[in-house]
Amino acid sequence: MTRRHISTSAAPAAVGPYSQGIQAEPFVFCSGQIGIDPGTGELVEGLEAQTERALRNLGAVLDAGGLTLNHVVKTTIFLASIEDFGAVNAVYARFFSDPPPARSTFAVAALPKGALVEIEAVAARETMAPAVRTVGGVRT
Repeated sequence: MTRRHISTSAAPAAVGPYSQGIQAEPFVFCSGQIGIDPGTGELVEGLEAQTERALRNLGAVLDAGGLTLNHVVKTTIFLASIEDFGAVNAVYARFFSDPPPARSTFAVAALPKGALVEIEAVAARETMAPAVRTVGGVRT
C-alpha cells in the first residue's frame, strides 16, 4: 500500500507527529481539525465560528488531496460539551449535501487549545469499483 502525505498552508499546521491528511487510495484520511484560523494561528471565538472554521480547514486539506467535502464518507465530531450537539448540527448541515456522510459524535473531557469542537473525516475518490454481488453463485 502506498501512502501519500497531504499538507497545505490553507489549514493549521500539525502540532505533533501526525499529518494533516494521508492518501491511501481510494481514501483520504483527514486528521481532526479545530477552529484555528490558519492565517493567525489563533482559535476563533464561539462554537458556531469554531465549527465553521474546522469544516473549512477540513475542506482545505481535502482540496490539497484533490477532493472536496462532497467526497466525505465518514466524519467524527468531538465536542467539549454534548449540550452543543444541536448548534454544531446546524452549522454542519450547511457544509454537506444529501446524503450527508456517516457520522459519530462524542463528548470528550477536553480538546486541544481549549477548542469547543474538533472534526475529522474520511473521504473516498470516485474511482472505486462498483460493488459486486453474487446471485445463484454467479457474479453480477
